[in-house]
Amino acid sequence: MTEALSLKIPKKHAREALALTRQLALLNQELKLARETDFIHIPLSREPLSDQLEELRRSLPQLEVARRDFAENPRKHVKLVDVLSKRLPPHLLASLPHAIDFIGDIAVVEIPPELEPYKRTIGEAILTTHRKMKTVLSKWSPVGGVYRLRTFEAIAGETRTQTVHKEHGCVFFVDLAKAYFTPRLSYEHSRVAMLVREGETVIDLFAGVGPFSIHIARTHKAVRVYAIDLNPDAYSLLNKNILVNRVEGKVTPILGDAKEAVDGKLTGIADRIIMNLPEKAIEYVDTVCKALKPTGGVIHYYQFSDMPEPTESAKTRLAEAVRQTGRRLTKIQSARIVRGIAPFTYQVAVDAEIK
Repeated sequence: MTEALSLKIPKKHAREALALTRQLALLNQELKLARETDFIHIPLSREPLSDQLEELRRSLPQLEVARRDFAENPRKHVKLVDVLSKRLPPHLLASLPHAIDFIGDIAVVEIPPELEPYKRTIGEAILTTHRKMKTVLSKWSPVGGVYRLRTFEAIAGETRTQTVHKEHGCVFFVDLAKAYFTPRLSYEHSRVAMLVREGETVIDLFAGVGPFSIHIARTHKAVRVYAIDLNPDAYSLLNKNILVNRVEGKVTPILGDAKEAVDGKLTGIADRIIMNLPEKAIEYVDTVCKALKPTGGVIHYYQFSDMPEPTESAKTRLAEAVRQTGRRLTKIQSARIVRGIAPFTYQVAVDAEIK
């Protein structure tokens, strides 16, 4: 037995917790998970940094961090820092990326400027430590443009941006250069899907390749989801994902602007609307209020907010925008920080009832 830091969480959140600890490079793969009746203990490789601990607590509010004994894993996992310890100057090891996004068999990493001369060495080391990965991409630009895309540079393995990603039993064909996708919203996709009720009509205003829409359709037997996206490449992948997940009778894909789609045939039909376009969602509140049924419904609103009170500012901004449409925000079901995107800036989710 070996003593190590433990992340204690309810068993129902085990999958999300494992994915998040891997993304944050905190999972100690040399030790086995420990289980209790209702809880699971995940061994950590080191003390989480303050921002990492905040991200863990945002996604897993019931977590506890303590020390305990774990059985050793017979398969020893080679750490990235160990592989690079003899290939990089010692003073640069502290700058190694703490988080890696694993999308299908592609690893996506952000290389700090001081490590740019060593990016290919780092890429090869990632392939060594994560043998299921076939490609390592370095983020070359921030997310931008109408379609929320970024450019990448292949620094190891195969030169491609297409892959097949699996999440909560769903399969997604993804092209990172052509359609926005992030595995960091995996918990949000599952969380929102679980809130949907049988018989609802849902509109996913900015559907992308379909993670929200398809999760909902796979979770419920009797739902109707309208998935809208302006990006033709995302729309093409969305259609493919609808077929491969066998939800073609539940999810209706629509290519075009969300405002035009609602004005065209979706006015007054929705019980629930997803607004995952954090940069511009506030500009579509009037569209959402048109799309909701006359009796009202629920919206899942996302925006970027700064400290000191990111959730409060999001709630206030949303309530005022709804009021200006003639509707009324009657209840905040939930307001939470989803993830940090920059120092003191967060993506916030607000679930609100509109009458």
